[in-house]
Amino acid sequence: MALLDSLFGKKKKEFRATCGITKEPLEKGYGYLLTTSQIVSSKKYWDLVMTEPETLSYTISHFKNQTSGTQMRSMIFEKYASVEKPWIVSDSVINYFEVDKNTARENAKKWWELEGNYKPSNTGRADGTLDADAFLLWKNYAILEAGREKVKAA
Repeated sequence: MALLDSLFGKKKKEFRATCGITKEPLEKGYGYLLTTSQIVSSKKYWDLVMTEPETLSYTISHFKNQTSGTQMRSMIFEKYASVEKPWIVSDSVINYFEVDKNTARENAKKWWELEGNYKPSNTGRADGTLDADAFLLWKNYAILEAGREKVKAA
């Protein structure tokens, strides 16, 4: 019977993942697993997010003192800061974050083994996992300062 099941049984769908930032597909077992706190605690990351083609107009508006741009940047911050699950990220973006790469790689391996059901400690929304002062610092940077240099240069 087991032979028939293996021949005619439904195949389990292969677990796949894409980078939470670039959306590029990741090979099984690769990548790094970060928490939302680690993601939002990066100037390089916020400078990238706030100057992407789909957000650049809000950044330009913000630095021209238009409240609509600042409001949109606030919404963008909240979108990212409220992610409950850990983030699987690719080699191409890991250097945006000041993290222990070995730990992040090991956590990614566990995450792959459990098909996305592994959560490292400190997983959850940034406002619940960062202390209040650190959260406010990163929120203010993301909303008020991120991308300033790129907009100045343009």
